Amino acid sequence: MADNPVSSSRPPVMDDLAAVRRLHEAYGVIRSELAKVIVGQEDVIELLLIGLFARGHVILEGVPGLAKTLMISSLARCLGLKFNRIQFMPDLMPADITGTEVIQEDKRTGQRSFRFLPGPIFANVVLADEINRTPPKTQAALLEAMQERHVTVGGVQHDLEPPFFVLATQNPIEQEGTYPLPEAQQDRFMFKVFVDYPGYEQEYEIAERTTSAAAPELREVLARDEILAFQDVVRRVPAAPSEVHYTLELVRLTRPSHNGVSGAGLRSAESGAARGGVLPLIDRLVTFGAGPRAVQFLLLGAKARAVMHGRKYVGREDIDALAQPVLRHRIITNYAAEAEDYDPDRIIAHVLQAVQARQKNEGLDAGVAKVLRP
Repeated sequence: MADNPVSSSRPPVMDDLAAVRRLHEAYGVIRSELAKVIVGQEDVIELLLIGLFARGHVILEGVPGLAKTLMISSLARCLGLKFNRIQFMPDLMPADITGTEVIQEDKRTGQRSFRFLPGPIFANVVLADEINRTPPKTQAALLEAMQERHVTVGGVQHDLEPPFFVLATQNPIEQEGTYPLPEAQQDRFMFKVFVDYPGYEQEYEIAERTTSAAAPELREVLARDEILAFQDVVRRVPAAPSEVHYTLELVRLTRPSHNGVSGAGLRSAESGAARGGVLPLIDRLVTFGAGPRAVQFLLLGAKARAVMHGRKYVGREDIDALAQPVLRHRIITNYAAEAEDYDPDRIIAHVLQAVQARQKNEGLDAGVAKVLRP
């Protein structure tokens, strides 16, 4: 693998199988490079890369001091991407992140004109640090740019250069005086990832590394144009109809029957989940379940994960591995769930077990029928 990737104005031309091999190799190298500065957090790094290659955005939640900023900035360096960090504060205005127009005078002619000064959102990797500490109008400006991938100022549209990847962090402590991101806005993020404390051995290694004079150098593993090409390849990874049906059943089972139209589909004869009906646990503990965007993100994430692991097709294990980060911020629980100590992750695990058990039983029934068929 070259130490200095060559960047060009057009994405490199490679067939899909070569791209799968290249991305699988690059994934291993990126992990080794990041291991120079980040101890552990392999699962978090994998989810960040999946989000990038699937053209999604990610929420990171964890207490201060877990190297979230270092992890993201180091990842941007390994990928040769421009990185900006925005510290969200209560007095931050939308123009502070999107940019603004200023009056500029031409000294030669004396004429004045408006000139657009881009804000920090004009980068490939944007860290929205503590997004829940800024008012809703500033949050909305960021979320609109995430969705539309452009900024409109003074009636002029300014496109954001691809790849455009937003990572928003939330601090789970000190909620007083914050502006929690509404559930409907969280749905725009592909994953919600929890960053946990390191284990004892990992924390020992962190203490040893960060208190020494060592300054590891990270090398660029991928070029921007390669990343754009890989994003296109991910979209072309095939998913068998059985995997799409499995994903649909998994997501639709998170919706309680009292959701009206959204839950009614579970009872149709066309739904695989209809045979088991709505899980009583969901009806009792969930107010609103995941929507269609969860299906899209689960499939896209599964495709990216498959390619990163060197496979050219989506496997059931890819969908299962991403169920919790995709669904946990899309399931709205009620007071009964809190009283019974059920968080979204525990509910998702219950749904996964139910779907897997039903499919296993159906497979056994089909095998028996095949043997008994005359």
